[in-house]
Amino acid sequence: MDKLTAELKVKIIDILNLQDLSPEDFDENARLVGGDLGIDSIDVLEMVVMVEKDYGVVINSQEIGEKVFSSLAALAGYIKENLPGSST
Repeated sequence: MDKLTAELKVKIIDILNLQDLSPEDFDENARLVGGDLGIDSIDVLEMVVMVEKDYGVVINSQEIGEKVFSSLAALAGYIKENLPGSST
C-alpha cells in the first residue's frame, strides 16, 4: 500500500468518525459511497473539503465525484493525477 492510500484511510476514518474501522481493515477497493461504510452525501461533502484543503485537488462536479468516490483506490488515483505541480 502506498503512502497516500494509507494517509487517506486514516483521514477518512477520522473525519467520518468510523470508530469501528481500523486502517488495516479498510479495503481500498470496496465501494465508498453506497457501500458497507454507510457514507452519505454529507460525508461526501466532508471528504471533498478534505481533499481540496489537504491536497489542493478540486472535485467540481457530481459526475467526477461519483467516479472519484467509488473507492478509496479511485480517490487516491485521482489525487495523484491532479496534484498541483504533478507532471501527469
